[in-house]
Amino acid sequence: MFRITTRELYKRQLRNTVRLLNTSSIKEGWEAVIGIEVHAQINTKTKLFSDSSTSYNDLINTRVSSFDAAFPGVQPRLNDHAVELAVKTALALQGQVQKKSTFDRKHYFYPDLPQGYQITQQREPIARGGYISLTENDGAIKPLKVGILQLQLEQDTGKSFHDMRPGETLLDLNRAGTGLMEIVTMPDLRSSFEAGLLVKKLQNILQWVGSSKANLEEGSMRCDVNVSVNRIGEGFGTRCELKNLNRVRILSMAIDAEIKRQINVLESGGTIQVETRRYDEVKDVTFKLRDKENAPDYRYMPEPDLPPLILSQNYIDKVASTLSELPDQCLDRIMKQYDLNISNANLLLHEYKCVDFFEKVCLGRNHKIVANWTLNELSGTLASKNISFKENPISVERFGNLIDLIQNGTITGKTGKDVIKLMVDSKLDPLDIVKEKGWLRITDISQLRSLCDELVNKSPEKAKAVQNGDSKLFKWFIGRVMGRTKGMADPNSLNEALSKSLGWNSYEEMMATVESKPKK
Repeated sequence: MFRITTRELYKRQLRNTVRLLNTSSIKEGWEAVIGIEVHAQINTKTKLFSDSSTSYNDLINTRVSSFDAAFPGVQPRLNDHAVELAVKTALALQGQVQKKSTFDRKHYFYPDLPQGYQITQQREPIARGGYISLTENDGAIKPLKVGILQLQLEQDTGKSFHDMRPGETLLDLNRAGTGLMEIVTMPDLRSSFEAGLLVKKLQNILQWVGSSKANLEEGSMRCDVNVSVNRIGEGFGTRCELKNLNRVRILSMAIDAEIKRQINVLESGGTIQVETRRYDEVKDVTFKLRDKENAPDYRYMPEPDLPPLILSQNYIDKVASTLSELPDQCLDRIMKQYDLNISNANLLLHEYKCVDFFEKVCLGRNHKIVANWTLNELSGTLASKNISFKENPISVERFGNLIDLIQNGTITGKTGKDVIKLMVDSKLDPLDIVKEKGWLRITDISQLRSLCDELVNKSPEKAKAVQNGDSKLFKWFIGRVMGRTKGMADPNSLNEALSKSLGWNSYEEMMATVESKPKK
């Protein structure tokens, strides 16, 4: 058995990503055109138009208000915090926040949509424009700017369960009415690799801003992908939409499968139909779900129960002032400020999301030592106990105190590794743990001298050999004393004590004497 560190896992993932790029499935002479629609649940405590609390895994149908269930006569009331987070997201994506936006009803009938329509912002969204930059730091081979068409507010549907009872569909309306941001990109992507990078980058931005948990596995971030192919030099082809792709790996595989299907159809003399498709992971193929609806099918109409949303410039500026340093800026800064390589910087920023913790610990300390202990010992200890960095029980103060104990020689690095394991399950300060366990480093030269004297007296021939210039046997004595003290002896203090036991006044004098002896 061997343990794979998170750092090594990150490097393997990066190598796999590059391998995926190098084995692109786009046939020579063809190109793909890809755009993505991302639905991200807004990180609010209550839903977009009701006071029901948002939930991920609460008991089924326990977070449903009369509005969520579409009782007759109920009216929506817009969640102010959802608006604020949408504006914050738009600004983070370099978008233009609209001072006036409106809500529409998008009609379609499905069991998990109780109203028979979805309240959305098709015509006048809360933000237009913006972009996401993919750089070499993100894994892109060359810089790429992916435009954003718009960001709109809308409500989520409930969940349908089709397989629990044969012939029946069961509904959970806990999610119904939860606020969503739909972020629509321009068709600027040309491969599944780029699409995967974009989703990861957007996920990082949303989590960094705090506007969404953006957890693909939980469903708080879902992706629909529009794919078309054309021969190089020709106009765009007919696009098909791939629905509900909830993992980056699956998204990339689905895109590749759809590209392959469309090229095969066209090379066989067929035509691509506008349709909505799903991906079968087992068979690695896409299959038709339904014909693709267009605007007339949805019978859009203005939402009569919600007035236009009017935002003042003062409000937009106030939200903008709450935006912290964005991920790309932070990555560049910490690499320069703390002399970090791209791998370590990405681990701090994206993998562990602990830059703030790291920077606070760095104050007044050697940042290279802090980085090493954060990325290796602390992260490894948390991972071994299945604790995320977000739930890290070790405070900045306690972690800093541990590093101070190591740097000032109170404990050894080896002891520090044992202490940090205990700190996860204890609220004690590291020094108290060290004292309780008897792990304080021995720095008293007189105490060490007595151990050295005893050892020298028992091994006179080896002592004589050291006095005649055999430095290897000096290390032998050091090893024996370290064994007697269980590694608690301070190396510098032990060097001094042993040198005096062997007849010198100091370690420096011993080294000078040994080095002056002719080598045999």
